[in-house]
Amino acid sequence: MTSSAPSPASASVLDLAPVVPVVVVEDLDDAVPMARALVAGGLPAIEVTLRTPVALDAIRAIAAEVPDAVVGAGTVISARNVADSVAAGARFLVSPGWTDSLLTAMRGAGVPFLPGVSTTSEVVALLERGVSEMKFFPAEAAGGTAYLKSLGSPLPQARFCPTGGITPASAPSYLALKNVGCVGGSWMLPADAVAAKDWARVESLAREAASLR
Repeated sequence: MTSSAPSPASASVLDLAPVVPVVVVEDLDDAVPMARALVAGGLPAIEVTLRTPVALDAIRAIAAEVPDAVVGAGTVISARNVADSVAAGARFLVSPGWTDSLLTAMRGAGVPFLPGVSTTSEVVALLERGVSEMKFFPAEAAGGTAYLKSLGSPLPQARFCPTGGITPASAPSYLALKNVGCVGGSWMLPADAVAAKDWARVESLAREAASLR
């Protein structure tokens, strides 16, 4: 999600929906129906985190079977993660932080990406490298809306997807900020609904999240 590498489907993943679901897939059989429910609720950009053994297979399944989903990979922390995710069909990449070597790998992947930041110096360093769209993580612990608002005046060219501790109650205050394109969260995927495979409830919660802005 650099200005030099826009998504082929959109100018920016930040603008696809107000909320990007952050998904941890434990059971591969859940991946496709979960993604279909999220898309039906109005949340097409889906970040599947690389935290489980089936994550890459989940990305592959969603990419193949849910054409209206814009599936991405999260918790990308190495060049191998980048290569494996893109090979599986990820259409964007999200990292919790960044290094020069990781940034190089993401730049070379040919898909939009959001490197993670939590300090002003990290933001400035990315702007210096031509990257203007970032993940702000962990949002609540790193200063929340007050911190992001304070970055707006000196660094107006930076746009963020805050993730980490955001709830339906706090999301609107983030989305009201000029430098926030969307937020990341998992509240539309409560553990009990996923365990019960209650995709109708997931779709309903996704619809509520999609209407936050």
